[in-house]
Amino acid sequence: MKAMRTRIKICGLTRSQDVLDAVRAGADAVGFVFYPPSPRAVSLEQARELCALLPPFVTSVGLFVNEAPERVREILAEVPLDLLQFHGDEEPAYCESFGRPYMKAARVRAGFDLLNYAARYPGACGLLVDAWVNAYGGGGEVFDWNLLPESNSVPLVLAGGLNAANVGEAIRRVRPWAVDVSSGVEAGKGIKDRVLMEAFVAGVQEADGRK
Repeated sequence: MKAMRTRIKICGLTRSQDVLDAVRAGADAVGFVFYPPSPRAVSLEQARELCALLPPFVTSVGLFVNEAPERVREILAEVPLDLLQFHGDEEPAYCESFGRPYMKAARVRAGFDLLNYAARYPGACGLLVDAWVNAYGGGGEVFDWNLLPESNSVPLVLAGGLNAANVGEAIRRVRPWAVDVSSGVEAGKGIKDRVLMEAFVAGVQEADGRK
């Protein structure tokens, strides 16, 4: 599924100013990482404060990796997350047990069958496709986009090493529903750069023919 306008998610936000800058730049969604080993992880209290800064129609996304269901529910009770993003080995029943829309991440490498993977998660509102790395939560590496099937049954969110320089080519080749960026718009891990975020959004708009 391809929209006329590619949606943009900026992930791994940890600071109030970065959330405001992402929104002003044109992000459709912002992601908060609830995976303690990540340098971009936020506490429940941080996430609650950052979500409070979001205006209407900007989606708040919570990223989880093999988290205990009790902890996910604890966070959902305190943080107004619109969408859940699962980056681990979560089974479909687990993903659907929270009663919220969710995306499932797929780490792509040669031999990976995305269509079969999508069929395993019929309740997912989208699949986030990322590079295969020996770590969870994304590794900031580009993967071979030719490994993706030409057609798919659910919206694809393209991630993996995207930045202002390559996002245009990525959109033209993959035609995803949305793109997801984190390290590609950072001055340091968890510290976003306003200029890089603006350049990334401009790259997406140019690929869409909106600039």
